[in-house]
Amino acid sequence: MVSRSDTQSTFLSLASAVAGAGRARQDRIYRAGVSGLRPSVPTDAAGLEGAARRHMSRKAWAYVAGGAGEGRTMDANRESFYRHRLVPRMAHGVKERDLTVSLFGEDYASPVLLAPIGASALVDKDADLLTARAAAATGVSMVISNQGCSPLEDTAAAAAPAGHWFQLYWSTDEELVDSLIRRAEASGAGALVVTLDTTVLGWRPQDLTLGSLPFSRGQGIAQYTSDSRYMDMVRTKIRGAGSDSSGDVRITPAAAASLLSIARHHPGRTLRNLLSPEPRAAVETFLGTYSNPGLDWDMLATLKDRTSLPVVFKGILDPEDAERAFAVGADAVVVSNHGGRQVDGSVSSLDALIEIRRHLGDEPTLLLDSGIRTGRDVAVALALGADAVLLGRPWMYGLAVAGRRGAEEVIQNVLAELELTMALCGAKNVAGLRGTRVVGHA
Repeated sequence: MVSRSDTQSTFLSLASAVAGAGRARQDRIYRAGVSGLRPSVPTDAAGLEGAARRHMSRKAWAYVAGGAGEGRTMDANRESFYRHRLVPRMAHGVKERDLTVSLFGEDYASPVLLAPIGASALVDKDADLLTARAAAATGVSMVISNQGCSPLEDTAAAAAPAGHWFQLYWSTDEELVDSLIRRAEASGAGALVVTLDTTVLGWRPQDLTLGSLPFSRGQGIAQYTSDSRYMDMVRTKIRGAGSDSSGDVRITPAAAASLLSIARHHPGRTLRNLLSPEPRAAVETFLGTYSNPGLDWDMLATLKDRTSLPVVFKGILDPEDAERAFAVGADAVVVSNHGGRQVDGSVSSLDALIEIRRHLGDEPTLLLDSGIRTGRDVAVALALGADAVLLGRPWMYGLAVAGRRGAEEVIQNVLAELELTMALCGAKNVAGLRGTRVVGHA
């Protein structure tokens, strides 16, 4: 995102680089191939996923790649993209493509943003910062996770100049909600993305089989431990009776490893943290407050008086919910089933997008999340009514394979395929994609 206060030259530089993404990316790869060099990150979705699995621990793979129940929603997300097919046009005479979009009055170099993924320290302890730098290098805005492993302010600084949004999980403590909103505003966030579909965790067998919840080991709670209101809550817990629940935990090597993990991920020196009750109390406080099962439309309606940022509701699948979201003040909604991680057997996000767009008409701003793996997928989503998309697991897979460079290459590959798909379909810009014919849907 490039704000109105940023220089026009910065935006034009980012937009120009993205506009020529396809042929430039191909050219670099093929030229390197002359010398026998191949991409370190697979350029196909299946190869990327396979490489990532080989590089991840069992717990990391279960959390990042796993879904709810038997994975039927994850399957539905991909099946829907397979079912919808573009109809390319010939002899259209379009020589150049413009991938820029405008959201909430701000210009973006492409219609792709990076979706928030929590507990990314499962892959690399500095995953948030590495991803933010990859996003900045590729001109793609990042939605910083509320369950991040680096403080919002640090990640936001690394994401410049491409900009960032901030994801908010609605806590059971309203003062903490306000504190996180204030920090998002102060960080220069382009929007506040409120996730609605995770008031409780879905049934995730891959994590459950391993008994693995990263937050219980101190991973993914950096936005909380860097928050003054939250740490006041932690200190209150320490002063109260029962702040130490260690009596409920069997003393085992795994328990000792979890304690060490908590100490390492808490701010400060590890040795000091091992001797302090604060890190454990911080984890216990998080587990008791991080999400609010009682979240309702009346609470969401208060946001317009609590922030000056554009408000985006993430996790909408029903047209009536989408209509209600805009009625209570949303500036946009993200049509999403949380990557298939919450309700097994849910409607696919792409099918929900089609229905919501048909119900609401052309005007409201709709983004799509869940199931996107390639640039072709992005093109299909845009053709079927999305104004922009959130790319999730693929950039995490790239990070696992080759660190920051891996995340950059994945983003570049997605943008390259998107731009080439536009070229072959005769779409000179994102609006032109909306007019591309798609078959295979009702």
